Amino acid sequence: MAATYDFPSDLLAGQEELHQVRAELLALLKRLPWSVEPLDGFSDANGWRKVERPASPGWTADEQAEVEKLRRRERELAVFVTCHRFWSEVTPEETVHARASLKHAHEDPA
Repeated sequence: MAATYDFPSDLLAGQEELHQVRAELLALLKRLPWSVEPLDGFSDANGWRKVERPASPGWTADEQAEVEKLRRRERELAVFVTCHRFWSEVTPEETVHARASLKHAHEDPA
């Protein structure tokens, strides 16, 4: 039987916010042009697969600031979650399973 863990509420909240920030960052990056700086489009059929990119207008200052804000928050949360005092209570043999359990703690049990 798999072990269950009594995660502290602040650790659960930090992990949940980390999931949310990563999802928001991924969605933002998918919406933005492929290049931060304005660049011409290109097409290259000489490699093992053809690569094409349309011209990129680049990111606005506001878009760059939003990406940086989300990345900064993602780093803060990642450090908070991975360095939380809870992990000192978990044996080294259990750490991987406990970390995986925390990542899925917000999901509804099936």
